[in-house]
Amino acid sequence: MTLPAHSEPFGGRLPSADDRLIANQLRQILAAHKAGDATLRLQVTDERQPVEITLTPAMSDLLLDVLRHVGSGHAVTLVPIQELLTTQQAADLLNVSRPYFIKLLEQNAMPHSLVGRHRRVRAEDVFAFKERRDAERGRALDTLIAGDADLI
Repeated sequence: MTLPAHSEPFGGRLPSADDRLIANQLRQILAAHKAGDATLRLQVTDERQPVEITLTPAMSDLLLDVLRHVGSGHAVTLVPIQELLTTQQAADLLNVSRPYFIKLLEQNAMPHSLVGRHRRVRAEDVFAFKERRDAERGRALDTLIAGDADLI
């Protein structure tokens, strides 16, 4: 997958066995202390004075999700929602070819802009399209299953 312009790979590599172990341990600690609207406070000891960091539930959820992927050995890329993506980057996120993605843009499946001669798509629009596409696929699958149940 092509990385967005402002992204950085996880140390230029997949997570090592040590990275995975640490991620899983930290995920277990965060999950054990996360409860409803409660916040988790981490204390980082510096040479001067301890620093207290408060994690909101939303931040805890984000960290838990990232740690779950790293703990499973998956590569992780964070894409800012307002990021403008190239057609190749967007196609990679949707797991489709670039020519197919360009066809989608020409069919007005999602908004895009031109930067010179090049098309750019907001990451937010790509994710919204992906969510709609996945929901449509789920409904179609449910219809097929319901129709198949009549044959049994």
